[in-house]
Amino acid sequence: MVEHLAGCGSCQSDAEFCSEVGQVCQRLEEYAVPDAVTRMARAIFPKRVAERPKRTFRLPIQLIYDSFLVPAPAGLRANWQVGWQGLYHAGDCSVDVRIEPELKSRRAALIGQITNHLLPEVEMGNIPVSLRAGKQVVVETLSNRFGEFQMEYEQQARLKLCILLEDGSKNIQVPLKRLTNEKPVAIRRTSSRKRTVTEPR
Repeated sequence: MVEHLAGCGSCQSDAEFCSEVGQVCQRLEEYAVPDAVTRMARAIFPKRVAERPKRTFRLPIQLIYDSFLVPAPAGLRANWQVGWQGLYHAGDCSVDVRIEPELKSRRAALIGQITNHLLPEVEMGNIPVSLRAGKQVVVETLSNRFGEFQMEYEQQARLKLCILLEDGSKNIQVPLKRLTNEKPVAIRRTSSRKRTVTEPR
């Protein structure tokens, strides 16, 4: 190989490039990668194959708050809501979830927090959190010491938020709403109690 490189300019150029890449990678070990960069990399390159499922107990969830079900203020003709926020209870845990879709894109950001509403002082850090479409893992991350997590993903059908507790022996599954970033049509009530549709300006 050494004799070939001595007489082949093309291969010698490739070998020098690979050597430089190796040196750059060695120097990068001196720097700590921020958590935000790690989460972004996992969102861009999601894990496509789910790990071998473990036998876990699924905690039943209860919807406590849904921003879509909140009545509009009195006198307001129309109300546009781009994002969605929900609060769930599952056992001793509370899961606060907010979805913010990107403009003119199928992608969305999910911001959430998991807490123990019976013992608020308990830290909920390093909890595995993932988005799944069926058995496929779309994106995954870990919560910080405050129980907060954030992920970016492409909206699709059958998405659910999965949270593993107590080393995976318990899990919480929250179905996610699929939102559109298009401005909805306004509904106007007439005196004849019929609804007429007006296009948004």
